[in-house]
Amino acid sequence: MNAKELILLKEALLRWKEELLEGAIQLSQKGQLDPGQTSDPTDRAQIEDGRISILKIKDRERKLIKKIDEALERFETGTFGLCIHCGQEIHIERLRARPVTDLCIECKAEQERNERP
Repeated sequence: MNAKELILLKEALLRWKEELLEGAIQLSQKGQLDPGQTSDPTDRAQIEDGRISILKIKDRERKLIKKIDEALERFETGTFGLCIHCGQEIHIERLRARPVTDLCIECKAEQERNERP
């Protein structure tokens, strides 16, 4: 992987993180409704269901932001693009598809096989 590819991947990660953070702010604003503001039980249930959905989305985004931060840290330590399991270089195509990945395709496949019952 060359320096230009690394820069492009880092910029993509930074943009992705910024988009997630902006989306989290918008989601927080949507979740401001209080179920107690309405006397209709159906409306209250819908508001509460919406809040639960928002919380699930926020949790997923929080985990993804953490993975992005970890990938950015690997840039700083010079280990971005290297598999944390075997140490081999991760193919650029895999990094373009999933820049937060920390496993090469072979180690990821092995991990998934081991997770299956």
